[in-house]
Amino acid sequence: MMTSTDRAVDRLNALLRGELAATETYQQSLKQLEDDPGAADLRRVRDDHREAANTLRQHVHMYGGKPAQGSGTWGAFAKTWTAASKLFGNTAALSALKQGEEHGLSDYEAAVQSDDLPPECKALVRDTLMPQTREHLQVLDRAKEWQ
Repeated sequence: MMTSTDRAVDRLNALLRGELAATETYQQSLKQLEDDPGAADLRRVRDDHREAANTLRQHVHMYGGKPAQGSGTWGAFAKTWTAASKLFGNTAALSALKQGEEHGLSDYEAAVQSDDLPPECKALVRDTLMPQTREHLQVLDRAKEWQ
């Protein structure tokens, strides 16, 4: 039977894998979008995901867990989708990024509603990571104007 600490570490690692997948996806997409006027905004979003991953790693450590090293299944899907979007242009790449952000927001909402996370982890997700993800969605909505 899993303890509450084990459940917290599992949930934090799931969120961490999502942030790692986001970082990888933005990195790949930036290769395609680097000449777009909003590329600086996308680099900032990628950097936000890196920082979120680092923060989640710290929380995993805080609860005695070992942080996930890779992005897992979602990362593999994101890489495939991003690679395919290269064939269809920048609009498809931006769509892939937005889909990833929406998935991440859904994961964060589920984490806050679950009993898996202690209050300080829920506060991180609710007060920092969710608003940041919503802001990323706004950046991607503005990015449509570049196309």
